[in-house]
Amino acid sequence: MPTTARGLLGRKLGMTRVFDEEGRQIPVTVVQAGPCVVVRLRTVDRDGYAAVQMGYGRRKASRTNQPLAGTYRKAGVAPAQVLREFRWDGEPPAVGSAIAVDIFSAGELVDVTGRSKGKGFAGVIKRHHARRGPMSHGSKYHRRVGSLNAGTTPSRVFKGRQMPGRMGARRATVLGLEVVRVDADRQLLLLRGAVPGVRGAYVAIRSANRAGA
Repeated sequence: MPTTARGLLGRKLGMTRVFDEEGRQIPVTVVQAGPCVVVRLRTVDRDGYAAVQMGYGRRKASRTNQPLAGTYRKAGVAPAQVLREFRWDGEPPAVGSAIAVDIFSAGELVDVTGRSKGKGFAGVIKRHHARRGPMSHGSKYHRRVGSLNAGTTPSRVFKGRQMPGRMGARRATVLGLEVVRVDADRQLLLLRGAVPGVRGAYVAIRSANRAGA
């Protein structure tokens, strides 16, 4: 069964390492998470599910569109740079209140969603881990795409065929990362392993959605 649902927004600061009580090093990603302001509540009676909509960071009012500006005005909060929604179990926080990093604790498992690093245009070997052809003299096939399909039948390339193209810069989620340390004073989360995105990228952290993740 999944753990209690809750989440938080933050920014990836980079990677470092810490040491446990036995002196073993642990690679961790440092995330500055929260404080996030509650903008809107979803209820089972009205929306069919329970969730909390929260914002992180600051955005100029002049750069906020009218529908979002109305949402922020109704909540009585300043426009946020990022607005996300998280499923929430138990008593929800009040609209306008702040959610800090201490909703998580050391040893807990979380899922982290972000935007992966953009790699630009890439071939099939880098993008899809295809095997290359012979590199010896006389071969006309080295790193190119292989056969796309038969000629007469079906006379077309099937959708989903692995081809060269833009790589990365997509939504990515890493499941079951352990919270190694929580620094409530500096609003920092230390997560075991790597999370998607470049330094400074926004990430969404939620309680692990799978049992044993």
